[in-house]
Amino acid sequence: MRTIAACVQEILIAQPFLEEALSRGIINYSALAEELVAPIGEMLRKPVKSGAIMMALRRYQAPVDLGSSLKLKRVIQHLGDITVRSNLTDFTFQNSKTLIHSHSKIMRDMDGLSNVFYAFTRGIYESNIIISSSQKHNVLKSFQFELLLGEKADLSAITISLPSDNSKVTGLYYQIFKRLAWEGIALYEVVSTTNEFTILVEDDVVDRAFSVMKRLKD
Repeated sequence: MRTIAACVQEILIAQPFLEEALSRGIINYSALAEELVAPIGEMLRKPVKSGAIMMALRRYQAPVDLGSSLKLKRVIQHLGDITVRSNLTDFTFQNSKTLIHSHSKIMRDMDGLSNVFYAFTRGIYESNIIISSSQKHNVLKSFQFELLLGEKADLSAITISLPSDNSKVTGLYYQIFKRLAWEGIALYEVVSTTNEFTILVEDDVVDRAFSVMKRLKD
């Protein structure tokens, strides 16, 4: 049987910004309880009182604050160089038996072109190529027999180097995504390797996104 406390926990987990604000003590419990009367009443299918919800909010134990971890803070303070590459295009192709063969063609065309940005990711049903827009003709030529699902130009990539032990630290990506979300910056694509993290954004927000990434160490 569901309880008010379980409903409160479910709502807070689904809204991490709200949960964080609650854990920092910057939300009025009474006002929030009033806001939750209707949704929790629907979840329980019966009338509930704001007082009971407020009690559940006060008793709620948030997870350990990921932002206060000493190990996490150390990793963030040791984030490496930030690189910005503009004038990029993102292509999405449907996976096929010949896709790798088409991929090898564009790789041969780019051999020796050190100034070209290139990233390739393969999912279950589709694959993405992020590449300098100057190579658009070569991409369309190499993949002419593949099904193009989408194409988006006017993109920029922001890449940040990560410390070697980043994979053992909880909450690093959460901190990055949280700060970008607080600034209202939508991510078009995310690409990562073991020690590099790249976000792809539209050109009109790249300056704001770069500023957010730069302030991570503050």
